[in-house]
Amino acid sequence: MSETIEITRAEYDQLVEARDLLEDLRALDEADSRDGVAMPAEVVDRYIAGENPLRIVREWRGLSQSALARQSGVNRVQIVQIEGGGNASVTTFAKLANALDVQIDDVVEIIRDDEATQ
Repeated sequence: MSETIEITRAEYDQLVEARDLLEDLRALDEADSRDGVAMPAEVVDRYIAGENPLRIVREWRGLSQSALARQSGVNRVQIVQIEGGGNASVTTFAKLANALDVQIDDVVEIIRDDEATQ
């Protein structure tokens, strides 16, 4: 047996808005509970623009490629390659993230499904 309810468009819009707000609050709560570092809006804007994550964080931290190489133990040439779009092992990214005091996913370029199929 199926029951139906009628609500006005305004009530529906309020429910949708409340759901969206709840999703935003949950995402904020999850972000606050992470051990990550809060990044300035300018840094986030660069991520959104599609710049290389390692370069973004390195420059935000005020390090040259050579300085990051010394602090992380990763060869400078490999850092140049990664910032140019190259890949590296999880171990390498972990060393870089540790040296930059961020989470590993902050320095790894994520390839979305739609990009991978192009």
